[in-house]
Amino acid sequence: MSTSALGSLELVILLAVARLGDEAYGLAIRADVSARTGHDYSVGAVYTTLQRLEDKGLVRSRTSAPLPVRGGRARREFTVSADGRRALREAQRLSASAWAGIGSTIRPEPA
Repeated sequence: MSTSALGSLELVILLAVARLGDEAYGLAIRADVSARTGHDYSVGAVYTTLQRLEDKGLVRSRTSAPLPVRGGRARREFTVSADGRRALREAQRLSASAWAGIGSTIRPEPA
């Protein structure tokens, strides 16, 4: 899997799934991504991206048992696959390579 095939939202969501571990379900992923990016993504955008990642083989999903509360619903829980872990390592390597040599040459714009 080439990371060039990953969009920025796909990468951020894949990282959220990895970070959340056993708590990686739709609304938790959305909250994590929104908090880290400062952008409030819709539930539909998150689930569409998760489905795309699953279609690419980067995440797997399963349905949990219903929550132990009255009217509790099952959750769709996500885990990063082996291909997903490879894609994350490759994205990290590519980013580090792209940033190499930049150091402090990027200065803030004057106010």
